[in-house]
Amino acid sequence: MRRKPRIPPSPLPQRDGVDPVRVRLPVEGAWGTVREHLVERLAAGAGVIDGMLDAGLIVGADGLPVASDAVYVPGMFVWFHRELPAEARVPFPLEIVYRDEHIVVADKPHFLATTPRGSHVAQTALARLRRKLGIPALGAAHRLDRLTAGLVLFTVRPEERGAYQSLFRDRLVRKEYEAVAPYRESLELPRTVRSRIEKERGVMAAREVPGEPNAVSRIELVEHRDGDRGAAGNGDGGRARYRLLPSTGQTHQLRVHMNALGVPILGDPLYPVVTGPVPAGDFRRPLQLLARVLEFTDPVTGREHSFVSGRTLQAWSAYDDWADR
Repeated sequence: MRRKPRIPPSPLPQRDGVDPVRVRLPVEGAWGTVREHLVERLAAGAGVIDGMLDAGLIVGADGLPVASDAVYVPGMFVWFHRELPAEARVPFPLEIVYRDEHIVVADKPHFLATTPRGSHVAQTALARLRRKLGIPALGAAHRLDRLTAGLVLFTVRPEERGAYQSLFRDRLVRKEYEAVAPYRESLELPRTVRSRIEKERGVMAAREVPGEPNAVSRIELVEHRDGDRGAAGNGDGGRARYRLLPSTGQTHQLRVHMNALGVPILGDPLYPVVTGPVPAGDFRRPLQLLARVLEFTDPVTGREHSFVSGRTLQAWSAYDDWADR
């Protein structure tokens, strides 16, 4: 069995809480120089790569610039900082709920991505926390959708990250969500929804398909309101607050299941009709989904943790303000 190559530490520091890009040159390949491979592999274009090489912005494990004519070495690692995209600042606070020497639990606002991805890099919960706390090694143990608010667990020590990630993989974390959606008197709750959900790369919305269920959610009605402005167009009338208890973690699982029950979550740009993605900088009518509770036994310390978000869903507490945004 072939061993995974040892990854040397990055010779470049983080920038604005964002790690430099690391590229490992394939073991097999017909490239003559490092430049040839990077031009072919990266979407930046030959001119951009040549400019970075000439400026000494691409470095090897020793921290020294890679020459433009450097010979291709299979398995070699190189690093560079990406040009950060122009990002609209997410103008909502990221609250720290708990912190010790092993973990940080943050209460993420709507519209803030959890980790750098695509066009969301510096304006992410991870980058913000690294800058705020001065912990370059901070990492995410799991993720929330950018449009979903609530509790996210981060790890302080890289060598412990796997232990916390395994809690989510092995379904050892109790997660409770809250949602605001239309009220339907004919919908019998509580109930457990089981279905098979698939999400295709490049397709924004996930979908339910025939087959063995891979997504399980318990849906409970907490309370409902009738006859006010929030009733307009909402099924049988009114809106309701729901408690959602997923025991699996498929992409968009709760949003798909609520939509399948005929009560799509308010503010959802994908279900039942794809109107998104929500543009960066558009902070109107946030998705009314909140990761309210996170409970687990700490795999490192053995402590029993129970965290509760302090956020409220605006379509419940102040519907007119939410609807008029």
